[in-house]
Amino acid sequence: MGYDRAITVFSPDGRILQVEYARKTISQGTPAIGIVFKDGVVLLAVKKVIDKLMVAESIEKVNAIDDHIGVTSAGLIGDGRVLIEKAQQIAQKHKITYDEPIDVITLTRKISDFKQAYTQWGGSRPFGISLLFAGIDEKPHLLVTEPSGIYFEYKATAIGDKSTEINQLLEAGYKDNMSKEDALKLGLSSLKKHIKDLDKNHVDIGIITTVDKTFKRLSQRDVVSAWT
Repeated sequence: MGYDRAITVFSPDGRILQVEYARKTISQGTPAIGIVFKDGVVLLAVKKVIDKLMVAESIEKVNAIDDHIGVTSAGLIGDGRVLIEKAQQIAQKHKITYDEPIDVITLTRKISDFKQAYTQWGGSRPFGISLLFAGIDEKPHLLVTEPSGIYFEYKATAIGDKSTEINQLLEAGYKDNMSKEDALKLGLSSLKKHIKDLDKNHVDIGIITTVDKTFKRLSQRDVVSAWT
C-alpha cells in the first residue's frame, strides 16, 4: 500500500505508481490534437468551460512559446501553466545566450528533463500534464511530453479524454503532405465525433506554417470560419 504514497519508491513489480496516477489525470483532461500537414502544424484544443457565466474567450488552451513554437496541453491546467512559463523562459534564455532561436526538439527535451526530475525527488509529485509542442525548424515538428519525462515525435496525435478513440480516427484519416485545410477538417471532425455537444466557441486553434514560421492563435471568428 505504501508504494503509491512515495515518488522515490518502486513497487515490487518495478512501477512508480505516482507517475501512473499522473497519466490517469491527463486522460481525464479536455482533449487536444496536433496534426502535421504539408507546410506546417496545427493544434486544436477543447476549452473546459465549467460555468455558464464564464467567458470562454478568457480561456487559452493554445499558447506561443516563441515565435516559431506553440503548445497545448491536457491534464492539470495549473501544472501546464507552470511548465509553459518554464518553456518560455528557456526559449528566451537560449535566444539571449546564443543569438538564435531554440530548436523544437531541444526545448522539448529540456522540459522533459525538468518533468523527469519530479519523478525522483522526495516531497514532490510528478506533473499531471502532457504538453503537445508544435514548431518549425528546418521542417515541421510535433512532440509530446509525458509525466515520466519521456517525449515522442508524431505526425498526428491526441492527448486527454477520448484520446484513444480520437487517435483511431487520426490514423484512419491522416495522409502525408495533406493541406492545412484538410488537417483542420480532420482535427475538427475527430473532436466533433467524440466530444458530446461540442460548441465551436469552446475550441482553441493554433497554426504555424513554413511560410513565415510564426505561430498564430486563431481568433474566434477564424475558428468559427474553420468550423463550417
